[in-house]
Amino acid sequence: MGVVAVIGAGVMGEALLSGLLRGDRMGDTFVVADKRQDRLAELHDRYGVEAATNEEATRVADVVVLVVKPQDIFAVADAISAELKPDALVVSLAAGVTTASLEARLPVGTPVVRVMPNTPALVDQGMSAVSPGAHCDAEHVAMAVRLMTCVGKVVEVPETQQDAVTAISGSGPAYIFYTVEAMIEAGVGLGLPRRLATELTLQTVYGAATMLRETGEHPVVLRENVTSPAGTMAAALRILEDHKVRAAFLAALEAARNRPVASGLPATRIPQRRREISFPSSHRMTSTSAGTAAISH
Repeated sequence: MGVVAVIGAGVMGEALLSGLLRGDRMGDTFVVADKRQDRLAELHDRYGVEAATNEEATRVADVVVLVVKPQDIFAVADAISAELKPDALVVSLAAGVTTASLEARLPVGTPVVRVMPNTPALVDQGMSAVSPGAHCDAEHVAMAVRLMTCVGKVVEVPETQQDAVTAISGSGPAYIFYTVEAMIEAGVGLGLPRRLATELTLQTVYGAATMLRETGEHPVVLRENVTSPAGTMAAALRILEDHKVRAAFLAALEAARNRPVASGLPATRIPQRRREISFPSSHRMTSTSAGTAAISH
């Protein structure tokens, strides 16, 4: 990929940067940019990467990764537009922001890939969905996929599905944390020490997720396997159904899907064919060092 500039040094920006540094074996060079100088100094000390302004980083980059808040991304795009190399790829991780809206603020023909990651990228277990813009070819998509594979799994989806992806996997970890929180509190209410309730809940969630992935069974089958007629699980599920928990989940995810439009961000309208991308285990890279970019002042 050459020089990769990560613009935005928040939690997700650092997670992606650290994953790239661990996983890159192609001799790529990395530079990080952020408006907070103290944060840049911190990341420079921690990872040894060159720190720069947004414009400086863009000027030397072959791939520009925008890891900024949706409300800030258009201002950032306007600021870096004139600095982009003619063949540079722009990868946006801003939720709800379409490729078309970014393309309109960048030089004509700039390839833009939209990505929806999630926070388990912090532990290299992220789930990312990528969608190419109007000026992308297969190589551009492959570059974006390679970037995000460093912090987890990747699928390619039509951009029309990105808001739904945001509701499911982008916001999904919060639903799991919410459920875990409720289970721990219930355990405490049932008389368990908090530490024990936490350990029981975390291992249960981890084990259940592992079963889903490794067995390939439908969740209904796995649930029914542990639900005896008139048993404890049946009693618990009856209460959940009485409180319409399933309906609440459906409504909650629909609200999350609709949020970009409600907040004034443009809706997605670009039809494409969905293609899932699988990766051999050899693509999970665990060690490396990375270079630093020389910045012209």
